Amino acid sequence: MRTVESIAIIGAGNMGSGIAQKSAQELYDVQMVDREAQWVERGQKIIADFLAEAIERRIFRPAEVDAIKSRVRSVVGTENIDPTTDLVIEAVFEDFDVKTAVFATLDEVCDEHTILASNTSSLSVNELAEATRRPDRFVGLHFFFHPAKNRLIEIIPAESTSAATLSAVEQYCKTMGKVVIVCKDRPGFVVNRFFVPWLNEACLLLDEGVGTMAQIDAVARDAFRIGLGPFALMNLTGPTIALHATDYLAEQLDTVRYTGAASLRELVSSGEMWQIGDETESGKEASRVIRERLLGQVFSVSAQIVDEDICSKEDVDRGAKVGLRWARGPFELANRLGVGEAVRMAEAYSDLAGFELPEWFANLSGPMQFSLVDVVVEGGVATVRLNRPEAMNALNETLVAQLGAALDELNAREDVSTIILEGAGKAFVAGADVKFFVDKIRADAISDIYDFTAFGHEVLGKLENSDKITIALTTGLALGGGLELALACDYRIGTRRTQFRFPETSIGIYPGLGGTQRTPRICGIEAARFAILAGNFLDAGSAAALGLLTHLVEASDVASTVDELVESGKPTDKYPAAPADSTHPTAAFALAFYSNENMATLAAGECPEGFDAADKMVSRQLKSLSRTAPIALALASELLDGAVETGDDLDAGLALELAGLTELFGTADALEGLSALIESRRPTYQNA
Repeated sequence: MRTVESIAIIGAGNMGSGIAQKSAQELYDVQMVDREAQWVERGQKIIADFLAEAIERRIFRPAEVDAIKSRVRSVVGTENIDPTTDLVIEAVFEDFDVKTAVFATLDEVCDEHTILASNTSSLSVNELAEATRRPDRFVGLHFFFHPAKNRLIEIIPAESTSAATLSAVEQYCKTMGKVVIVCKDRPGFVVNRFFVPWLNEACLLLDEGVGTMAQIDAVARDAFRIGLGPFALMNLTGPTIALHATDYLAEQLDTVRYTGAASLRELVSSGEMWQIGDETESGKEASRVIRERLLGQVFSVSAQIVDEDICSKEDVDRGAKVGLRWARGPFELANRLGVGEAVRMAEAYSDLAGFELPEWFANLSGPMQFSLVDVVVEGGVATVRLNRPEAMNALNETLVAQLGAALDELNAREDVSTIILEGAGKAFVAGADVKFFVDKIRADAISDIYDFTAFGHEVLGKLENSDKITIALTTGLALGGGLELALACDYRIGTRRTQFRFPETSIGIYPGLGGTQRTPRICGIEAARFAILAGNFLDAGSAAALGLLTHLVEASDVASTVDELVESGKPTDKYPAAPADSTHPTAAFALAFYSNENMATLAAGECPEGFDAADKMVSRQLKSLSRTAPIALALASELLDGAVETGDDLDAGLALELAGLTELFGTADALEGLSALIESRRPTYQNA
């Protein structure tokens, strides 16, 4: 597979400039193209203003912003883009003729390998592909506004799109940190298919006099646990877009119910926005009607999406949670409400809309089950994708149980030689589900935390003791339990975007899924102290120097590196107990600063002899250590020492780690640290 390294964006408006900005943020060199210099300059200003705000909010430093802007090159005229560009994304008006004219020029200009993509929210990708001379190297992309902020993207392959094209574009989107939904080319794709009629249904409720705009918005906010109701959302994105989209769906799906409501049509004609008002209270019956109509519409249309095999029910929920920022997706809402009630509401709406509710949903008799782990086996290599990107793949009971079951099946298969773990979205795994810990502590059910962690040890043991080659694709963020999961594998492949961290001691606990035992066995006790006690962020270079990352490669070389490891087999020495490169500044510092001789001084909160407390690196360590939970810090330090004492007996070390959990989670500091993380505040530890 040829990977995407160079990007061009055709159209420098709000969407095009946003895609260009996000691509540049992820270290791509980008050409931003428009017909006239003034439009390209406007796009550059949009990017500059957006990044200036990011500096004010301390998201980026000025030097980082300068680097991002330097990677966006202005090009006037589609005919003037670099012919060798790997991926060209068209982001012009949502008009078939305008788009195909752009692609005609690109067909002439671009090299044979160039992939063409259309950023479209409604047009047929199959028809666009057939209008080009490279239908096998064409794909639809639906970015959600704002592309630099919203993590969702829908990838719509045409029937003619080659597997290599889809794979390359999906890798680009993942590198961009996007949560990817690959879906069929059907009107509205996934999110707009249920969301646009939802907006129109709110307008129909207004037309019928069931409630005012403010009342409908208030009921919707409560029913869907969202920040903005449908009328406020239309004001944000533009009523004209809503009208165009709902009329399009009405025509394409032959569903009169979706035809733009009279109130929406009149508003767009007047060029005004919704005047929502402040009176949100409505009567009990009116609230019931609003709630059931809006919920029923979402349930029934979402059921259609799955029935038409556009995507999975998990991806429908994912689209709602990531793209629309709903607290729960349609099917999660149905489970929470009760499947019987959800079916009743969906049937009522289906009757109104004049279509049959899909049988699979109408015949539900109990809660729906969701898959968080996807497995694909090809040529003896099994890829296990942890697919909970809306929560950055955080480990919860369901995901861990499904992972364990998948590993059991794969370990038993003679046709599988290699197991690859990867995370959907930007993160590999961003730790464990902290809310689970907080809820259990408050319920005085610490034994449940112990059982969950003990089971996690069993699951990681299925990797540790597997006769298969095990590889973790840690090409993004791996925190806490996610890093511990990766360390149980034979190899960890990363790119320049890789980041590792053990944050546990700063949130009142210690790494409990083998982190205190595998880390020192991999990189040595001193480097393990650097990583675990102070919770230092490790960039890709530092992680590789310590040996926590076994292979640091370019994104384009990940696939070939996997192939090489499949050929080479399992490692001869998984646990060398020393940094991979002791001369690297991070490794050299860790070896000196966290030596056995210095630990008593550090435990007392003082600077070791021979080090300058004013030195930037030293002061950072002392500051980080001072902000940890004292009990968690002491227990973690003891467990790291225990890893040395137990030596080659990893199981004995893991038993020590598990044995301390009940004591640890019984501390007030554990509850304080975990609660503070959820509440986005700094914890106050009492050493109790």
